[in-house]
Amino acid sequence: MNTAVDTTAPDQQARPVRWKLRAAIRRLILTTLVLGQVTVGTQYMLFVLPYHGSDWLELSLAVLFAILFTWISIGFWLGLYGFVLRRFGGDSLSLLRRHGKFLDQTPMARTAVVMPIYNEPIERTLGGLRAVYRSLIATGQSEHFDFFILSDSRDPDIWLSEQATWYQLCRELGAEGHLFYRRRSLNMHYKSGNIADFLRRWGKDYEYTIVLDADSLMEGDTLVKMVKLMQREPNVGILQTGPSLINGKSLFARVQQFSNQLYGPLFSTGLAALQLGDAAYWGHNAIIRTQLFMRHCGLRTLGGPGIFGGPILSHDFVEAAYMGRAGYEVWLEPALEGTYEESPPTVVDELTRDKRWAKGNIQHLWLLLFEPRLRFAHRMAFLNGLMSYCASPLWLAFLVLSTFEVTRLILWPINYFPAEYSLFPVWPEFHPELALALASSTIGLLFVPKVLAFLDALMTRGRIRKFGGFFQLLRGMLLEIVVSILLAPIRMLAHTRYVIEALFNLNLSWAGQNRTRETRWWDAIVNQAPGTILALGWSGFAYWLDVMFFYWSLPVALPLILAAPISVLSGKIGIGLLLERWGFLRIPEEVNGSKLVDELERMPVTDAQLPRSAFVHAVVDPVMNHVHCTLARGHRGGVKQSRLAVLRRRCLKEGPESLSGKEISMLAKDKESLRWLHEEAWRASHDSYWGRVISARSY
Repeated sequence: MNTAVDTTAPDQQARPVRWKLRAAIRRLILTTLVLGQVTVGTQYMLFVLPYHGSDWLELSLAVLFAILFTWISIGFWLGLYGFVLRRFGGDSLSLLRRHGKFLDQTPMARTAVVMPIYNEPIERTLGGLRAVYRSLIATGQSEHFDFFILSDSRDPDIWLSEQATWYQLCRELGAEGHLFYRRRSLNMHYKSGNIADFLRRWGKDYEYTIVLDADSLMEGDTLVKMVKLMQREPNVGILQTGPSLINGKSLFARVQQFSNQLYGPLFSTGLAALQLGDAAYWGHNAIIRTQLFMRHCGLRTLGGPGIFGGPILSHDFVEAAYMGRAGYEVWLEPALEGTYEESPPTVVDELTRDKRWAKGNIQHLWLLLFEPRLRFAHRMAFLNGLMSYCASPLWLAFLVLSTFEVTRLILWPINYFPAEYSLFPVWPEFHPELALALASSTIGLLFVPKVLAFLDALMTRGRIRKFGGFFQLLRGMLLEIVVSILLAPIRMLAHTRYVIEALFNLNLSWAGQNRTRETRWWDAIVNQAPGTILALGWSGFAYWLDVMFFYWSLPVALPLILAAPISVLSGKIGIGLLLERWGFLRIPEEVNGSKLVDELERMPVTDAQLPRSAFVHAVVDPVMNHVHCTLARGHRGGVKQSRLAVLRRRCLKEGPESLSGKEISMLAKDKESLRWLHEEAWRASHDSYWGRVISARSY
């Protein structure tokens, strides 16, 4: 089955030791720079505070500042390191840099490309898979790949349309025997359970498995390169690409994809160079070594209290950590191009997704502290994921304590002995120049990487033209900064709520993601009302307390007050398309065109959005009825068969509108019911429901 041969040069056998040493040196340098920067910044913060941290309130402010400043500082140095590496041609240790010139002579191996889906828009999801398949055919290597659509969909109109579209794609692409469809009868453990189900059934047949999301796109050449890189590196268990965001229509999605494409290469290059073989796995747009993954990456049930018990919710970081614990490597390769995904179209949809991710990342705290034998770098990846959400409540706590500090200084009498049992008075001091310097340096840490990304685009041959030129890139970056500033407080308050809900282990519903709908005004008002009321109260109190403090509060309070209109307007497709016509926020795929995106747009729209239409088609159309019967199951007598007989007679007499979605699913999953309904529908009188349907569709 495996056609792999050992193509590793003798001098590369010792490479794992060398990259680990280089990784340790790089991480030590980063740690030294960050700690030095945080130490200086915290000292400045203590000087700025009137009592210099001599009481619990100011000490708490200093601690929160140090944590948040550390988080910002790490991002700054990663961006700077990525910029330097890109200016020198990339990281010499990256897989593509070391093996790129040998890939032509590297043999292929049998590979599965899997796409787990759950109640997704069929034309977008399977249209993307068709685009990937066509791109792979163009490479001449498609015979080494099989594609699997792994459905967990529960809406019968959707999963019946999935099956019909899969059959049409097989015929259109000539993909019989290479493109398969499976829908689980019991969707346990969400996406990770879906992948595990595939591996149990077919994993032994494939050397590698490439995992795609429902919104993923990958060029065929990229798929081939991923397989060949794994062939040359037998110790690599997972290879993760850095997908770019594309296909955004709304203002929000266009801002996200512009930011990703402009700033992403710096941060991904810096991150990859820091992690090397201890990288994280993001769960999609990645290739895994199938047998190793099956052997070492099974997810256990956690035994802790509350949220720290039960099944692991966010599986990808954990699977990477387990692969590392087994002695194998996980690499991020940002130089692999032609790998894409999409952004949620609205702020509300992004935050809905973040709610699930926040709970999963907080659950990782149990693994960080108690899971045995994990590599330190993977524990730090857990901490990084945890901080991506916990930074928000820390920021909110910093704002609350800052408000207490200002209130104390203005309304309360000066406390000359803030420390208990102090023999000497402490005179409050005010250093506005230090406060200004500290604020400026913090803002600099946030925005300097953006400037470096702009310079990187200018200094990389041909890259500035891919964004439409100097002025289009500049005004796009300025607009992105403005929108990001407006969205930051909204995300802060939402993430704070999600962290609190996660700690109380509130239940989450699992539903398909919205990829097309705009946010309605009433939904936005209801969703953002708590933050708006809180911000109005805070800014009103700040104005009453001190005018300067009121001005200081506006960058946070104003976006929260306007959160509802920001949510609605940023999610408008019309605004996004208008800005595109004006040349704002354009990305290389829009300026230069993209075969993958063009192929995606040619996917015909299915009738899944029309209630019961997919079921009607499955019953009436002879070919599709045969296809669905082939995929359905049979039942031998019993209570369930009696229930099905009642349902199909009612469906024949009154039509599918007389049935609930659950009842439609029962019939559609039963081979005998589908076959019986098809035969009886064609025998029905012309004035019956089914007779009218057959006449209207001209079968």
